[in-house]
Amino acid sequence: MSLFRFQQFSVLQEQSAMKVCTDATQFGAMAPVRGGERVLDIGAGTGLLALMVAQLGADSVTAVELTEAACAEASHNFSQSTWQEKFQAIHRDIQGYAAECDEHYDLVISNPPFFDSHSKSAETGRNLARYTDQLPYADLVAAVDKLLSHEGLFYLLISLHAVDTFTAMAATGSLYLAKRRDYRGYAHNQPKVSALTFSRKENACDTAVVTIYSAHREYSEESARYLAPFLLRFADNC
Repeated sequence: MSLFRFQQFSVLQEQSAMKVCTDATQFGAMAPVRGGERVLDIGAGTGLLALMVAQLGADSVTAVELTEAACAEASHNFSQSTWQEKFQAIHRDIQGYAAECDEHYDLVISNPPFFDSHSKSAETGRNLARYTDQLPYADLVAAVDKLLSHEGLFYLLISLHAVDTFTAMAATGSLYLAKRRDYRGYAHNQPKVSALTFSRKENACDTAVVTIYSAHREYSEESARYLAPFLLRFADNC
């Protein structure tokens, strides 16, 4: 059994193509949750991000997942958590869900398909999770524009090379980049992914680089501050 244990929940990850990884965990730990939000997770996978925002204090989380097996796995992970009443897992593509949904969310989060111009792996499930074939950026922007509340935030993890393209496209849906955090493994590495926060208000963007590790198997002070409530290695310090 492939089970990733956190301090307050566990993630079974046998069916979802994309497993728990450092970038996704850092992204979830830094989610802009103040407490009480109605959250939509687009492409929920194992439910990792949904579980993390629930721990951070979100009031409810709707997790939409295209793959039936992954959706079932996310539902299982939700049912095993202490916040099971907060979750709703929906097996649906976000395009169809957005077309029929009349609700609005305070926070929309997504770790969507990354690569639209890179060589694809031979594994079909991983391709679905990582590439834009099933969820073009234009469709993602349209869905978020329809479902995000007027004062809401859209929080996205995306490949660094796609940031400018996506940011320009988001602006066509009245979504403006408010905060950008580029993730790099060590100080000597170049960032590869970015955590982007969009809002309905057009203001100057707050930009910085997050260095995840200070040394081998040692998190940086900044990274550890966010991850401390989640990872087991920090349990004795919380």
